[in-house]
Amino acid sequence: MSASAVLTVPAATPAEAAAHYAARLAFEADVSDVHADLASGAPGVVVVDTRSEVAWNQGHIPGAVHIPTARIAELAPKLIDPATRTVVTYCWGPGCNGATRAALAFALLGHPVKEMLGGFEYWVREGFAYDTATGPESRPVDDLTAPRSGISCAC
Repeated sequence: MSASAVLTVPAATPAEAAAHYAARLAFEADVSDVHADLASGAPGVVVVDTRSEVAWNQGHIPGAVHIPTARIAELAPKLIDPATRTVVTYCWGPGCNGATRAALAFALLGHPVKEMLGGFEYWVREGFAYDTATGPESRPVDDLTAPRSGISCAC
């Protein structure tokens, strides 16, 4: 029998794992949770699209505020009260670190902040509606990212 490739580096202790995963959840939100909050009108969250004007016009999350990363220091103080809302940043998708850079910029300004995992790509792939310069649109659910029924995966 061969040695485990997974266990070449031993797993963390349960306490270390709990601390690590709790920290990740403090910094990240997934697309389904962001959608649920927006759909329910849950207070305390503002979603910020950090992409360019061209990208925003191509498609963005309904209810999101548009603040390109390069303009966060200028516009955030005018648009978002850090005392009342947690900022959730998003950019194109998992292959882009724009939402991470934007989250850092918001944190440096004193905002509580989370990054939306998957970005706009996964918002669309999960079948959620989005706004464009010409009106609302949606695409069918990509069954590699969400159940075909459109019902939450309940994870």
